[in-house]
Amino acid sequence: MSGQAPPQDETTAPRTGHGLDYAFAKTHGLVQLDETGPPHRIGVRPGSDPLALVEARRALGGTLDVVMLTTADFDAALARRYAVSSEAARSLAQGFDADAAIDALGDGAGVTADLLDNQDDAPVIRLINGLIAEAIHQGASDIHVEPYENALIVRMRVDGQLREVLQAPPRSKARIVSRIKVMARLDIAEKRLPQDGRLSLSLGGRTVDVRVATLPSRYGERVVMRILDKDQALRSLEALGLPGALQERFRGLLSAPNGILLATGPTGSGKTTTLYAALTLLNDKARNILTVEDPIEYAIEGVGQTQVNPKIGLTFASGLRAILRQDPDVVMIGEIRDPETAQIAVQASLTGHLVLSTAHTNSAVAAITRLKDMGVEPYLLASTVRGVLAQRLVRRLCAACKAPAVIGPSERAQFTALGLEDPTVFEARGCPACKGSGYVGRIGLYELVTVTDDLRRLIHTDANEDQLAAVAFQEGESLRAAGLRCAAAGTTSLSDVLRALGGGGAV
Repeated sequence: MSGQAPPQDETTAPRTGHGLDYAFAKTHGLVQLDETGPPHRIGVRPGSDPLALVEARRALGGTLDVVMLTTADFDAALARRYAVSSEAARSLAQGFDADAAIDALGDGAGVTADLLDNQDDAPVIRLINGLIAEAIHQGASDIHVEPYENALIVRMRVDGQLREVLQAPPRSKARIVSRIKVMARLDIAEKRLPQDGRLSLSLGGRTVDVRVATLPSRYGERVVMRILDKDQALRSLEALGLPGALQERFRGLLSAPNGILLATGPTGSGKTTTLYAALTLLNDKARNILTVEDPIEYAIEGVGQTQVNPKIGLTFASGLRAILRQDPDVVMIGEIRDPETAQIAVQASLTGHLVLSTAHTNSAVAAITRLKDMGVEPYLLASTVRGVLAQRLVRRLCAACKAPAVIGPSERAQFTALGLEDPTVFEARGCPACKGSGYVGRIGLYELVTVTDDLRRLIHTDANEDQLAAVAFQEGESLRAAGLRCAAAGTTSLSDVLRALGGGGAV
């Protein structure tokens, strides 16, 4: 008996650099809210065992100040407390032992894993978990793992811009990529072909999906992990930041029983998020809502979602034909990208369905000409398209460090044309609060073209894009006007507006 350690009670609370051990905090519903004390402020989840507070007091030393939290607030506090920073991940990378990391390449993918439960695992696992946790904490949309001859570079896309977060030794390339592929249940032996996978992770009660795509390159496989955070994506129309008048017009278009409503813009401009917000608004259990997407980014309760799979012949066109036999009221197509899909979408709207979709065009009016280029007859467009919403995302200036900027005569003339005389425009400077970027988060710019009787007549007569634009913005402002007003309000910088929209063009 003398050689055996005494059994440890399940309520024992070992201490870590974060105070209480994560497993203890999560299991017993306790989280330390600050670094000061005693008294130590402890957040308590509903239904927690009061005896766990006794052990927490013993582990922390001193008295406790107990704060009752809701389940959602507790989960958020737990994630904030234990999320691993990029600095911790960088230190792990510097001390990374590739020979030891091979032991980490085991099985174990499949069920939803909690990133914060594995802080004592092998270095490669802690490194990847730390990167994903920091990406979620910073609101990054993608993690890029890029192998080169002398290093493995990891970058994150935050607010639309890529930032380098660490460099790992070149010998770690294969181990890190293999571990990611194991987590996404991809074939680690296949390194010659691109692969796509998906994994589900938890960050202190917050479930996040990660889409993984690999691509062979000269120095190894490149990996891009797209962070799909449901809490960030499934927003209401109000949360998207649509101006009041434009939002009311958009809601009016969504209330139509049939027709086509398009969201346009380049990749990464938030089109899918806007359509999901529209579907959430329409999802009142009185409608049958079906989608065909490539890929399905977020699951929406009460909406039938179909994944495109070209390998077996399930394309946008064939999927759309199939769901039209499912008695839908609302149909959402991930993208109108070919003439066949465009023709079926038009026919669906003519037969009494409301069709939502996206297109990659630079303006709302250009979406109408794009459909004409796909072979849709002008008279069909005139009778089916209800409206087109074009959008861009610009970065929001950091309130702590933004500073007044000097603008030239040409830029000032554009503000004057909008009736904004001598506006105060700000520029990004950079500070610790925004990690030196000068920006925190993003905001949308929108232009909405409603197909009125006048515009419908022009479409029917096959008018060109300039003629359509002359009539289209009689009810609302263009993207450029929205961007200039946003800059004049001090929300973003004029340089970021011009970056998103380009330097030329009329107001």
